Amino acid sequence: MQSPYWHDDIDAARASLVALDPLLARAHAQTPAFGWRRRVGGFEGLFHMIVDQQVSLASAAAIWARVEAGLGREVTPERVLATPIEDLRAMGLSIQKATYGHEIARAQTEGHVDFAHLERLSDDEAIAKLVAIKGVGKWTAETFLMFCEGRRDVFPAGDIALQEAMRWADGLDARPREKDAYARAEAWRPHRSVAAHLLWGWYGAVKRGEAALEAAHILK
Repeated sequence: MQSPYWHDDIDAARASLVALDPLLARAHAQTPAFGWRRRVGGFEGLFHMIVDQQVSLASAAAIWARVEAGLGREVTPERVLATPIEDLRAMGLSIQKATYGHEIARAQTEGHVDFAHLERLSDDEAIAKLVAIKGVGKWTAETFLMFCEGRRDVFPAGDIALQEAMRWADGLDARPREKDAYARAEAWRPHRSVAAHLLWGWYGAVKRGEAALEAAHILK
């Protein structure tokens, strides 16, 4: 597994990004220093990401606490598969998320994916392995590689907040489509994960009113 960024690494990467692409200068100037958003990896990390999706932070934390308690603090593929769907639902999961939990666990136990050695695969190979699991989309696979594996050159171009921040940076009238966002992010190699963190940070700062966008047309 790649080492996570230290603060000095992130600062250097941000400076490199602005040198590579001056259109990121405003985002850089308006976004305070940030750390790497590192999460637990492996099967537990991916299952946790699925559980967290489409609910508030508070709800996600409460549900995950119930899942951990219900599984006896051992969030392993074996424990999840041994827990019936209805029991997982009683812990707060939707039937869809409970089913996806079983699918991810089965992928591990049947050898379709090896979370312990996923770092041996390239980013594209790892994404292909993950999205082959029912319930794991490309955005989930990409953010898992960023947050749970610390991969440094991944960009989840389908993320709406990233697309909006890219619109602001480039002064566009409309958000770029996913395909166009991937192409645009090519300019930020080999620091695309830091670029994503930077754009997320900027987006959050603007939405909280901590940073202002001057051009009227990008505020539409």
